[in-house]
Amino acid sequence: MSDFVCEPLGNQHDRALVDCGVSILNEYLVKYAKQDVKRKASAVFVLVHRAEPRRVIGFYTLCATSVLLSELPEAMTKKIPRYPEIPAVLLGRLARDIHFPRVGELLLSDAIARCVRVASDIAASLIVVDSKDHAATRFYEKFGFLSLPKFEGRLFLPMQTAEKL
Repeated sequence: MSDFVCEPLGNQHDRALVDCGVSILNEYLVKYAKQDVKRKASAVFVLVHRAEPRRVIGFYTLCATSVLLSELPEAMTKKIPRYPEIPAVLLGRLARDIHFPRVGELLLSDAIARCVRVASDIAASLIVVDSKDHAATRFYEKFGFLSLPKFEGRLFLPMQTAEKL
């Protein structure tokens, strides 16, 4: 990752050059990401190459959320406080430019590390993602994400597992 830097989205970043291969993700980055940051709806982080720091290679978003205790697998509920809602961080979007294969893992690794760093300050027990398809689900499962049984495509990673990664 020494050639790449993941940083908060800023005015210096050229968002128009990104092609994630999914128009809704491209549109989000170009039209809505800065608004989400300004309104505190999501934090947006971009991956850039050190040699070309204006060009966005990929991005992800983070925001606070919660998961109902009743939505977690029973084995998991024995390891966390028994509050009705469990604090979590939502990894809302994660995308990379189609011209930069294999940086998705860098983006996810950075997102997980960032969540672990802030979890002690804001008390989050889980990282939650909404997977868009089976390929994305397999990608997240490689990092230890588990399915939420009551929600198809929604996965979670216990913060204790994230800390070990």
